Amino acid sequence: MNTPNNKKRKKSQEQIEKVFLQLIQKKNIDEISVSTICEIANLNRSTFYANYIDIYDLAEKIKKNMEIEFAQFQLSNNAKQDSNGYLNMFRYIKDNQIFFKTYFKLEEISNEIPTQYRIDLAEKYYNNKFIDYHIEFFRAGLNAIIKKWLNNNCKETPEEINEIIESEYKNKN
Repeated sequence: MNTPNNKKRKKSQEQIEKVFLQLIQKKNIDEISVSTICEIANLNRSTFYANYIDIYDLAEKIKKNMEIEFAQFQLSNNAKQDSNGYLNMFRYIKDNQIFFKTYFKLEEISNEIPTQYRIDLAEKYYNNKFIDYHIEFFRAGLNAIIKKWLNNNCKETPEEINEIIESEYKNKN
C-alpha cells in the first residue's frame, strides 16, 4: 500500500529529491525533466507522479523543507538573545553555501530568504514612519547581498558582510 508514511515511499521521495538537488546545481529548473530524474534515481515515472504533480511541485516541496530548516536555525539563533543575529546568520550561510545556492536557484518559485527582520533597529532609526516600505526595501537589499556573496563563493568573511549591513544603520544617526 502506498501510504504517505511508508518506508518505501519515503525512500523513493528521498531518492527523487537527492537527484533533483544534484541536477539543480548544474541546470535551471526548466531544463530538468521527470524522465531524467527517474532514470538517474532508477525509479519509474509512476513513482515520481505518485509523490509529486510535476517538477515545480517537487521544487516547491523541497523549498518548503528548506524554509522550515532555516526557520529552525533562526528560532534557535533568536533564543540566544544576543546582538549577533545577522552575524550568526551569515556564518550559517557560509557554512551551508550549497543549501542556500540551491534555495536561490529555485528562483522560479521564490527569490528571497525568509530572514528575520530586526524591527528594533528599524524602530530606532526610522521612528515607524513608512516602516513597511523600509522593511521591504531592507529585505530585498539583504537578499541581494546574500546572493552576490554566494555567487562570489563567500570570499568575504561573515564579519565583513555583517559590517556592510551594520553600516547601513550607522549612517542613520
